[in-house]
Amino acid sequence: MTTARDNFRDRKILVAGTFFRGGSSLDGVMTTTATVDGSDATAKISGMVKKAFYTQLRAIMLNYIAVGGFNLIDIQRLNHETKIPVGIVMRSPPEAGRMKATLEKRGMRKKAALIEKAGTIEKAGSMYVQLCSCSLQKASELIKISCTRSIIPELIMVAHLIAAGIGLGESRGKA
Repeated sequence: MTTARDNFRDRKILVAGTFFRGGSSLDGVMTTTATVDGSDATAKISGMVKKAFYTQLRAIMLNYIAVGGFNLIDIQRLNHETKIPVGIVMRSPPEAGRMKATLEKRGMRKKAALIEKAGTIEKAGSMYVQLCSCSLQKASELIKISCTRSIIPELIMVAHLIAAGIGLGESRGKA
């Protein structure tokens, strides 16, 4: 799942998700909106997942821990609500300490705590991950299966293209 925002005046952000069979077959697309800098990302994503392809999903891969600025996703809660393993999949390890410090400086201690709650950042193949209810070995296998044309899992790359195309009018940049 990934997001796109047209400009910084927007109060809502489009969240797009794709449903892939491995890395080769796009079987569906799902979307929702979340509040910029809000606290509804986890509930919105959980609701979106439960409506679309729910019984077929084996894992949820997120591109970031946050959508729309500082609207952080509680991956433990998302896993608890959906009963599906959750992973944040990243090209490079984020500057979590810097983000946490920024959140604390702005008085957002609960949101800062979600960064630590997401767990340690580990290397899984060519990617970095934070996992909930999924082993590092299983995450590495899922990443390998879902990366068919690049080091980024196809489901994240396509979700990014969809969100950017709808939210910005065109897709550009990196997933």
